[in-house]
Amino acid sequence: MVLVFTACEDDLDLAPISEPSAANFYNNTEDFELAINGVYNALGDYPANHLYLSEVRSDNIYSPGTGVREWNPVNNFERTLQTNPLMATAWNSSYRGIFLANMVLDQINEEKVEDSATRSRLTGEAKFLRALFYLDLVRFFGKVPIYDHAYSPTEALEIPRSPVADVYSLITQDLQDAISNLPASYSSPGKATSHAARALLARTYLTMSGPDYGIEGPGLGEDHYSEALTLLNEVISSAQYGWVTDYASIFSYNNENNPDIVFDIQFINDGATGDRGIGTILPTLMYLESYARITLPFAGGVPNDGTGGLDPSDNLVNSFDEADVRDDASILMSFIDQNGNPVNHPQYVKFLSLNHIPADRFNWGVNFPVIRYTDVLMMKAEALLQTGGSQTDIDNIVNDVRERAGLTTVSNVDLDMLLEERRKEFMAEGLRWHDLVRTGKAIDVMNAFATSDDDADKISTVVANDLIYAIHQDQLEVKRGLYEQNPGY
Repeated sequence: MVLVFTACEDDLDLAPISEPSAANFYNNTEDFELAINGVYNALGDYPANHLYLSEVRSDNIYSPGTGVREWNPVNNFERTLQTNPLMATAWNSSYRGIFLANMVLDQINEEKVEDSATRSRLTGEAKFLRALFYLDLVRFFGKVPIYDHAYSPTEALEIPRSPVADVYSLITQDLQDAISNLPASYSSPGKATSHAARALLARTYLTMSGPDYGIEGPGLGEDHYSEALTLLNEVISSAQYGWVTDYASIFSYNNENNPDIVFDIQFINDGATGDRGIGTILPTLMYLESYARITLPFAGGVPNDGTGGLDPSDNLVNSFDEADVRDDASILMSFIDQNGNPVNHPQYVKFLSLNHIPADRFNWGVNFPVIRYTDVLMMKAEALLQTGGSQTDIDNIVNDVRERAGLTTVSNVDLDMLLEERRKEFMAEGLRWHDLVRTGKAIDVMNAFATSDDDADKISTVVANDLIYAIHQDQLEVKRGLYEQNPGY
């Protein structure tokens, strides 16, 4: 957060940003609409952050590398991540969004936005987004500084990291306020709704309920499963969302904002410009360089040397039943290279469309799902498992997901079975690592994965301290002693 303020100060030659300057910008409803769009825009790094810090960290990707790629140390559970740029990006991008949300919340009032419904909606959007950014921070870093309004750089230098429970207090209050202030739907898609806030609050409650592992991480070891279940049932009973029968179509460029989408990040490809900020780089981070050379008009992609790319793990690929349609929709197993030779190397193509190629590799126009209706249903199954709920309801939810995937039904679904189904359903969507940590499975699953799949012998033994990431060294050096490094780094 300090870096955000410092950058603003340098760029605008303001020391600190003055209250009158902010007040002069936020004058009317149109100004606040533009400002809240800026908060949504701060989600631009969200897909990449979760690819690197959730998918790569999990058993969905195997990328041991040689230390050249910045995500290799994440894959390998190295304890030198305090200098890794991915830590800085995840921290700074979230706090940039928090700062922008706080500016809206600090300035909005009935004089500047006279219509009460509009004022409530803008407030609700800002609080929803602030909560989303803080949930990311607490899941990645544990304790973080709380900024509940826009502080000056000098003030920010006096704010330490707060206990995780205090961060959750802000998140839950923000989401409860968002539920009260947001509409159930809009005439056009892309904005947070009251049901999206319910779903995000349910996700928060499940995360809080996870084990604490003896660290100051995202789990508090508390029981909020019943609260989560109530919220999830409200989303389901709202009839705002529905079942999409074809799995691949959920992610189609021609079927965005379909009934499975509760909240997603809107990305645009205008077909002409290559300005990053309206499109996403996500597909480029997953396809292979050699594949791009034969299919795309620009460079990009990851290497297919077997160690450095963002490869679907053999463990994941081999887990699919032959009848399962989800791997076919999400993973390309082989292709013919520019020399006519077969390349038998899996790559994620879940968010790639050769029929919607942008002007450059940074600008793919596919939305990224943050919360899907399928996730709402499967979170309900998780809450039912944790509260001793109806086994029939649990089995029905999982079997609906399996039947869409082309699989036979199962019975007596337990937590391990649910997690395995979630793994396949949401691969490349940034949920896997969070699922493992939340359910107490991360250490055992990842150590077993290292034993079975780490042919390069790069992955360190996973311990509790690895369940949250290092605070980047830049943050520690802004003011010595303000933050302490997380244990283990």
